Amino acid sequence: MKRLAILGSTGSIGTQTLDIVRTFPAEFEVVGLAARKSHALLERQVREFRPAMAYCEGGAAERAFLAECGCAERAIDAIAASPDVDIVVAATSGDAAVPAIFAGIAAGKDIALANKETVVIAGELVTDAARRHGVSLLPLDSEPNAIWQCLRGEDDDNAVSRLIITASGGAFRNTPLDRLADVSSEQALRHPTWRMGAKITVDSATMMNKAFEVIEAHWLFGVAWDDIDVVIHPQSMIHSMVEFADGSVKAQISPPDMRLPIQYALFYPRRLHNPEIKPFNPIGAGTLSFEALERDRYPCFHFALEVAQRGGTWPAALCGADDAAVDLFLAGKIGFTEIKDLIAEALRAHSSVETPSLQDALDAAADARRRALEIVEV
Repeated sequence: MKRLAILGSTGSIGTQTLDIVRTFPAEFEVVGLAARKSHALLERQVREFRPAMAYCEGGAAERAFLAECGCAERAIDAIAASPDVDIVVAATSGDAAVPAIFAGIAAGKDIALANKETVVIAGELVTDAARRHGVSLLPLDSEPNAIWQCLRGEDDDNAVSRLIITASGGAFRNTPLDRLADVSSEQALRHPTWRMGAKITVDSATMMNKAFEVIEAHWLFGVAWDDIDVVIHPQSMIHSMVEFADGSVKAQISPPDMRLPIQYALFYPRRLHNPEIKPFNPIGAGTLSFEALERDRYPCFHFALEVAQRGGTWPAALCGADDAAVDLFLAGKIGFTEIKDLIAEALRAHSSVETPSLQDALDAAADARRRALEIVEV
């Protein structure tokens, strides 16, 4: 039985992780849950799974259910590093849980990683830490998880010639370019395929999330920037592909259901049948198509990769500025097409630390977020 701590248990990835636990109750024990403001949902989770530890923000009255359930309050880094935990599921968004993820690594815990920001902010640091402590970074996001599955069984480190990451294109894939300035946050949150949190859904519309996945792939799989391509795949059935030196291509194909990559990571290296996950039907799937990524439609993507390849604390600053820009868009304070311009403006004052510590990277993200907010709120 694997003992899980789920950071961000009330979000999309966290709730679907608990779905896997419900399907395979003999395989997992939930020993830690952490959330921020979704107190009612967290209370239901605590009462159902009875974890030994939990974390949530709020006042004493909002946290009273923890004591009622015999659940100890712990900081998220203490939950991640607990000797009672085998796998830390990092299902949060943003950088709030990054120190906890590093605490879990230092304590020898495998990390099931859905938090893109960890690798964007501190890609070299987190992969180095995982190697030093002998732990695995198990990607939960569908695209890096697909690459991981395609690489399974390939022993030749020089065999990979290219990674091909697929993208749905987000909510505005077919919107005329001259109308993008007027789209609303409500429209941006209508993702055509996936049900996700607000931040990642907007990042999908701008393709910032796909730039983050390229950064993830670069660090998690050690592939050069120029050997990672992105294509639009509207059906979201092929989750990514790996091309090998001989020209062969492996693709991971399945209906768009996040429970599948989550289950793969939690059970690795085993594969178990899950009756709750719909199987792939090649006849029912119809035509699977691909399109080039339009530069004018997705300026955030190209800008983000140019910034990330500068190294140092530039990727961390990019992450912080994007976090603020998305919040401001969702609050109606900037338009959709202003997101990229605001990020660029916030980064103009950034002074990179070329060999950063984790604190340097977190500070860079926080400073860029603050500058972006100040630009709009002045």
